[in-house]
Amino acid sequence: MRAMVLHKPQPDEGCPLTAMEVADPVPGDGQVRLRVGACGVCHTDLHMVQGELDLPRLPIIPGHQIVGSVDALGAGAGRFQVGRRVGVGWLGWACGQCEFCRRGMENLCPGARFTGLHLDGGYAQYVVADERFAYALPEGLNDVQAAPLLCAGIIGYRALRLSGIQPNGRLGLYGFGASAHIAIQVARHWGCQVYVFSRGEEHRRLARELGAVWTGPAEQTPPQPLDASVIFAPAGRLVPVALEHLRPGGALAINAVYMSAIPEMPYERVYGERVLRSVANFTRQDAQEFLALAAIVPVRTEVEVLELEQANEALARVRRSEVRGSVVLQVG
Repeated sequence: MRAMVLHKPQPDEGCPLTAMEVADPVPGDGQVRLRVGACGVCHTDLHMVQGELDLPRLPIIPGHQIVGSVDALGAGAGRFQVGRRVGVGWLGWACGQCEFCRRGMENLCPGARFTGLHLDGGYAQYVVADERFAYALPEGLNDVQAAPLLCAGIIGYRALRLSGIQPNGRLGLYGFGASAHIAIQVARHWGCQVYVFSRGEEHRRLARELGAVWTGPAEQTPPQPLDASVIFAPAGRLVPVALEHLRPGGALAINAVYMSAIPEMPYERVYGERVLRSVANFTRQDAQEFLALAAIVPVRTEVEVLELEQANEALARVRRSEVRGSVVLQVG
């Protein structure tokens, strides 16, 4: 099969992925094999290829926003029939036995395996996945439109939940890329007033099109204090700025697997029972809840499409913040 393979991280903007012919994967016990139709390109993929995340194995095929059709079943697999379209996301396996799994926090399982990091991902014609961590997808979206739901959508939904935003509340979003452009649609469905902070005028324009009541750069003070906010950009300097924009008792969720250092800040930024918390991965329950909600909203993704062999170009566009919405590799 054709695949884009990472052999060694490359911190500068080059071509870290190599186009190769590799053996078709074979599904093991409880696994399904997908013929990949599309795979979204995530900022986490960029952190991987730049060496900002520890890589447990090399070489590795990245990609964890995968949409495909089941074309082979491993022993004991029976959740999906051959030909069924399903999605696979970042969480590829959890032990089910540790204290975190038993508490419904499998996203924090110390033995968790993540798609495209521990397990070969979707920058390829085929991928195998544990059938328990694959999901039925909403109708009405083609493969490339559905792909961003599998990480950007689910993790954005979890970030909204952990921020504590309530229906009709005032919500701030810092950075307006793949995840935020989906999260705003959920928040608007809940009746929230959404304030978007972004450097790029094109991103601010998209935010206004999707219902933001106000947009501006992060350093600009919004017209009203915010009830909750989510930071999507991996920039630690935004944390004290976003805390300053919160009302007392408000919460700030950081939706980033990697972030630059958070600068020292006065205690007053968190005083008044403001809450600062990180968002780490997601659970299968998050995925199931969000995908059901996405069909109701209905969520519509802004997608730029490139071919599989253009994966390096896609990563470069993400790095330069040149993507309107999400960029997706069309494979099938």
